Amino acid sequence: MEVSLAGKVALVTGTGPNIGSGLALALAHYGARVACNDIRPEAAGAAVRRIELNRGVAMACPGDVSSEDDVRSYVGKVLDAWGRIDILVNSAGILGGKSVLDYDVEAFNRQLIVNCTGNFLNTKHVARSMIDRDIRGSIICIVSNAGWSGQPNNIGYCTSKGGIANFVRGAAMDLAPYGIRVNSFTPIATRRDNPDLDEAARRPAPGTDAIPLGEQPTPTDYGHVVAFLASDLARLVTGSDFRVDGGAGAKHWRYVPPADRKGPLPLIPLDVAGP
Repeated sequence: MEVSLAGKVALVTGTGPNIGSGLALALAHYGARVACNDIRPEAAGAAVRRIELNRGVAMACPGDVSSEDDVRSYVGKVLDAWGRIDILVNSAGILGGKSVLDYDVEAFNRQLIVNCTGNFLNTKHVARSMIDRDIRGSIICIVSNAGWSGQPNNIGYCTSKGGIANFVRGAAMDLAPYGIRVNSFTPIATRRDNPDLDEAARRPAPGTDAIPLGEQPTPTDYGHVVAFLASDLARLVTGSDFRVDGGAGAKHWRYVPPADRKGPLPLIPLDVAGP
């Protein structure tokens, strides 16, 4: 089985230097032309340069995912340049937060608007473009383990990511009559592997010993699975969530992985041209 996205066009929102950039690189690696969005033009540009360094094709389309005018504008830019969008990855979001006792309502609302309304607006306008062109495409929303379990001092993020999990199921039902699939991907605390980041930023996070397979996942690990979800091989996969977490989500809270476990297979890299 060979995953191929040749001939497809992808739009990835929130292509900052960690997960979003890694997912954009993966889609390019598997053959898609990738439009890189971020509210920061410099972040979108850096994602494009990373893809081009690895011999992929990309363009930058900065904008605010929570502004319908911005979304219309950059979706239109991609359509004008490449004529279609086959794949949407909703990766943009605001991280962090505070306790329900301390969080400012304006900050809470802004987090929900970016994280949830951003998914809604991009899905709405990209899906319309797919329907107009008779494209049975793939839309992938990024959730978080914070969307499935409670975390202290993170009320806005937990709320918004939990909402996205069910947005996916609702949107999957709305778009199924058009052959458009909608799924989610749930990352956990992620070891950064972008060579543009310094060594300290790419170190494993504390707690890796608690992961049954013994290794913290990277955006590259996520990218291989997201590319499969975006491909025609996943033609009947919709309304589902996927995880790459080394077994962390399946582990019983009392289970302590053995120290002598073998660990996973070696990572299949995507940054073949990176330092």
